Amino acid sequence: MDKKTVGLIATVATALLCGCPGIFLCVFGAASALGSGTFEFGEQSGNIPPAMGIPILCIGLLLMVVPVGVGFFTLRRKPEPVSIDEPLPPPG
Repeated sequence: MDKKTVGLIATVATALLCGCPGIFLCVFGAASALGSGTFEFGEQSGNIPPAMGIPILCIGLLLMVVPVGVGFFTLRRKPEPVSIDEPLPPPG
């Protein structure tokens, strides 16, 4: 496989493994930070403190940046190397 195909596969894989959970964490973190996040665990239930929603929101944003970075670094065009062996053009 060529490098572009590998880069595309890596970008899609990171979008599924990091981007989708990042979106869900952002939604959950925003709901918690705004004070509307609740939990129900067995017999216990209550509100999630807004101070816990902000780090969850930041983690979600970081997870969403990973596929963008992978796509940028694997799919970008690298500049052609300049050959030193070519003769110089005549002055003039």
